[in-house]
Amino acid sequence: MKHISSTASPNTTTADKATANELRGKPNQSSAADIYAEKITQACRLLESSEAAPSLAELASAVGLSKDYFQRVFKRVMGLTPKAYAKAQRAQKLRDQLADGSSVTDAIFAAGYNANSRFYAESNEVLGMTASSYRSGGVNAEIRFAVGECSLGAILVAQTERGICAILMGDEPEPLVEDLQNRFPKAHLIGGDSAFEKLVAEVIGFVEAPRLGLNLPLDIRGTAFQQRVWQALCEIPAGTTASYTEIANRIGAPKAFRAVALACAANAIAVAIPCHRVVRNDGGLSGYRWGVERKRTLLDNESKQAAAQSKKSDIKK
Repeated sequence: MKHISSTASPNTTTADKATANELRGKPNQSSAADIYAEKITQACRLLESSEAAPSLAELASAVGLSKDYFQRVFKRVMGLTPKAYAKAQRAQKLRDQLADGSSVTDAIFAAGYNANSRFYAESNEVLGMTASSYRSGGVNAEIRFAVGECSLGAILVAQTERGICAILMGDEPEPLVEDLQNRFPKAHLIGGDSAFEKLVAEVIGFVEAPRLGLNLPLDIRGTAFQQRVWQALCEIPAGTTASYTEIANRIGAPKAFRAVALACAANAIAVAIPCHRVVRNDGGLSGYRWGVERKRTLLDNESKQAAAQSKKSDIKK
């Protein structure tokens, strides 16, 4: 977890300073980071359980911090603002309602949107397609895809209007296409043209040399918790690893290491969301959706590339 200083800034309120002073005066008790993580967890529960998202001022008051201080602490602990977290929660409620067969209108209001117009203004961002298309398994949605070959075997890249929605790896192409079809059973899957083949080549280049980066938009869909985990994974530098427990600590949920493992397993965008960089507490490799040997190969390649880059930097010095 990112440590949060207990030293109050010049703009903090008396209550914030009192909290900081209390933390400094109790060195044998929980660290400042742990105490603030508990406050942020409390705020997250309020956001998750409320029919309508509480305001920033209401959340801050509920956990005993000033509005500005709460905003900064929430962003440092969670990696996203309270507004973004509430938006992700609302989107997940909407997906759940639509998956349960609710009408589009009922799902919109049950998810916390107080007006249809508010939802439709951001519907494509929330679902990647219209609500009716999502409810019916992606009907009328267009997803372009292509299958290529890389050093790890077959690789499928799929893209919606929002960005890459899947990077799947395996021994043979057919199971990868079936996986994509199962995700969007009624979507219109379109084989990639020559322009899309270039995108696939860029993804393959990234798989072979992750330090080059991948400058492509991603269509990331998941629960608020999954998105927190995936964001934390993206912050692990190539050539290094983190344990499930470390990731749980970083997102402010130290006891949720098993849920972190499940979020890693749910990731459908291989390498770009680097769940392969998460290992057991003892450093050993655990399960990987696309095979432990692929995980080992990815980590070995990244480690070698990081060492080579470090050597070049030392030579320049």
